[in-house]
Amino acid sequence: MSVSQITENLGKTLKSAKAPKSTPKSASNTQGRLIPRKVQFDWEETPTDWIPGHPFASYFINEINTILPAGEFWFCRLYNKALPYVTDAKLRDDIQMFMRQEAMHARAHSGAIEGYLKQRGIRTERNERVMDFLFEQVLADEPFGRKLPKFLQKEWLVFRLGIIAAVEHMTCVLGQYALENKHWDQAGADPVLLDLIRWHGAEEVEHRSVAFDLYQHLGGSYPSRYYLACIATPAVFGLWVDGAANLMGQDPRFAGKKPALWKPWIWREWLRVSKTGQLPNPFWLIFLKQLPFFSPWYDPVKEGSTEQALAYLNSSPAAARVAA
Repeated sequence: MSVSQITENLGKTLKSAKAPKSTPKSASNTQGRLIPRKVQFDWEETPTDWIPGHPFASYFINEINTILPAGEFWFCRLYNKALPYVTDAKLRDDIQMFMRQEAMHARAHSGAIEGYLKQRGIRTERNERVMDFLFEQVLADEPFGRKLPKFLQKEWLVFRLGIIAAVEHMTCVLGQYALENKHWDQAGADPVLLDLIRWHGAEEVEHRSVAFDLYQHLGGSYPSRYYLACIATPAVFGLWVDGAANLMGQDPRFAGKKPALWKPWIWREWLRVSKTGQLPNPFWLIFLKQLPFFSPWYDPVKEGSTEQALAYLNSSPAAARVAA
């Protein structure tokens, strides 16, 4: 065989060889597979001041119980509507597991309302009505009962998914704070409520990428992050402070202060109590920890530790109680 024939045959072989197919990058940035965990809490011994000597911080954190259930069930309804648009298999699985985790969060906090707060004589109905109005009227599929034109329905869906992405950034930050804050332990905080906060916080850290991944997957843009965060941030903290003020207002110890969202006292007291380590500093939380969300290089993976979250979830007393 001549050199020219060898060369010709080699060329044909190279042409016929198939180049290895590159695996397309997944839209999901979640490590591993999310796990929905069942939990059970016994509220029999949990006192109203679950952080001894810190009634303000106890009420402030307890307000989370009345904020979350309506919002988390709304997350689930909205994600069910988004699923038909998801083309990435891993992200689809993330979303389905995310919904199961969020539903369990909502049920756990609803249980705290019924089995703990109301049993201590704390009225939560007003705060629950505020949240129901927000999610069943303002942010409903048909806002204030008005059906949207078909061409706007997906835009309205993506807009609300962006709100969730902004909120999930905040919950991740708070979750990481709960995992790392040892001041509660040093103060002798009630272990059951502390477990609720840390179990929920750990799962928020674990699934911190899902909402942002979904928002980007469905076309959420970088500029829209600005106005969405500018809507979500004051709304979340306004609802939190307003609800906490309502709970405190029922306690005679705060009667002289008449707590209210629009009164400087509650904001000054939040700042003062944060110096004891029982609450996050409002300036650190609202400004410093929200800044990354505005960055073009924002990556929720960098906002928490999956390993730390899983370490807590593997030791959570509420999860172990059900497993046993």
